[in-house]
Amino acid sequence: MNQPLALLSVTDKTGLVEFAKGLAELGFELLSTGGTARAIREAGLPVTEVADLTGFPEMLDGRVKTLHPKVHGGLLADLRLEQHRRQLEEAGIRPISVAAINLYRFEETVTEPHSPEQAIESIDIGGPAMIRAAAKNHANVAVVVDPSDYPAVLEALRENRMEGVRRRLAAKAFRHTAFYDSLVSRYLSAEGEPFPETLTLGARLSRRLRYGENPHQAAALYVDPLAAPGIAQARQLWGAEISYNNLLDADAAWELVTDLPRGSVAIIKHGNPCGAAFHADPGEAYRLARASDPVSAFGGIAACHGPLTVAAAEAMCEKGNFLEVVVAERVEEEALAVFRARSGWGQNVRILEAPAPPDKPELRPRAIRGGWLVQETDEEPAADWRVVTNKQPTEEQMAALRFQWTVVRHVKSNAIVVGTADRLLGVGTGQMNRVQSVRLALEQAGQAASGAVLASDAFFPFPDSVKTAAEAGIAAIVQPGGSKKDSEVIAAADDLGIAMVFTGVRHFRH
Repeated sequence: MNQPLALLSVTDKTGLVEFAKGLAELGFELLSTGGTARAIREAGLPVTEVADLTGFPEMLDGRVKTLHPKVHGGLLADLRLEQHRRQLEEAGIRPISVAAINLYRFEETVTEPHSPEQAIESIDIGGPAMIRAAAKNHANVAVVVDPSDYPAVLEALRENRMEGVRRRLAAKAFRHTAFYDSLVSRYLSAEGEPFPETLTLGARLSRRLRYGENPHQAAALYVDPLAAPGIAQARQLWGAEISYNNLLDADAAWELVTDLPRGSVAIIKHGNPCGAAFHADPGEAYRLARASDPVSAFGGIAACHGPLTVAAAEAMCEKGNFLEVVVAERVEEEALAVFRARSGWGQNVRILEAPAPPDKPELRPRAIRGGWLVQETDEEPAADWRVVTNKQPTEEQMAALRFQWTVVRHVKSNAIVVGTADRLLGVGTGQMNRVQSVRLALEQAGQAASGAVLASDAFFPFPDSVKTAAEAGIAAIVQPGGSKKDSEVIAAADDLGIAMVFTGVRHFRH
């Protein structure tokens, strides 16, 4: 029989009937399974069940239905080879020219409440096997895994220009099965070895961005369906198209503010905090955060731990402000209206609703040329703080030390922050020596540094930073400790009347 054969076996039936009609009009005999065959038949199209082709009914609750030589032989035969054509004829196997296949909804199953048994039964076996067979044999078979490709495939078939199309479809098919397998392997590995012998990453294109960090760099956002949610899953309610740098800074702002008490506001510029504050009045929380460094806050990204209220929106839209992005767990409709009514930048500011990130460590990869580094996220471990000086911090100073210790781990090293129990006053970031970061933080804090506290992401290698802090009136310091010269640093603090606390935990950020 010379009639070409098209195999259709899909979970996602979007566009299925139209594609099947198009194939039938082109003279294809339709071969299908289960629910796909039923949908085609209900559309009034003739269809052959796979079980009728193979002479073998599906078994084991549908686990075995397409794993048969009459299916895989038809998909894998290279018709350019005489011996393949002869073997097909001897075995009574018909070649398959088109295979439209997509897979069981494993992702949907495991990202919703489910039992382990439901997850296992959602692992597709026959589908990936057929996709891979057809993709390997793309010189002869057009494999279609994405319903959005159906119209283009029909057009290419009508115009007899399938050669280049088949290769592109095969590449997409292997990406499809690789992504699917990555989800299965990661799901099954979730409670196992944190650093297995191979690393599988699975992410789906969310959007193509205008450009990357700079206009000459191409960029896109991919979303990992198994990762803990965050900025990548944020919903944009208002504003201009979001950019690569917007997303980076929004992520930094969101990670910081959700570590601070509810009601806090954080402002980020170029990946570093330039403002952070807590206040019962959301508007005042923003004003205090902006006051930390109003110059840097201009054109920054603001994040609210909690809802974005009218009071906060009005404070953000006051004269002299300019924000690129605002992030909150929930945006009040009246607050959104404040930005819509704000002339100028209010028309472009990106307003995002984002899910709060988890407070437990998760593995996060980071690319270096030629490979990946993988580490746990830097969540604050349970640790006993230890006062190491003769002078004890007051209750208010201890609250300030905890607030600033939360902020400093979100600052790029060498990191120093100065502030109080409810606001950030100064930041020293990214300096190659620690004492220079101290000077920058104190300079930004100005006279407000007197009586404030200071936090350092790593130990002080020498007493010079403590002496510099004392000259500005710093009352208490929190740092990890661990320097060979800890005794000299502590002695300097004692001589200068500064309380000092060791956390035993370092928070480098590169």
